[in-house]
Amino acid sequence: MAIATTTTTAISGVSRSSSKSVFRKALDSMITARERQARRYVNGYLLSLDDATLASYGYDRADLERNSSLTSAF
Repeated sequence: MAIATTTTTAISGVSRSSSKSVFRKALDSMITARERQARRYVNGYLLSLDDATLASYGYDRADLERNSSLTSAF
């Protein structure tokens, strides 16, 4: 007679090695926040340019203004 044993990770299909550590989650959150900060900084600079320069770089002022209001909470 065979006896089968299971663990809680085997039943749920998630192993410990695939879950992120607390340090990795914190690092991912910090990276995401810095990316948003850099995007806001660049977007602010682009909005300081005139329309002709924006058009030559392939940007539209209305899109930049819409994106700046969506990404910034302050």
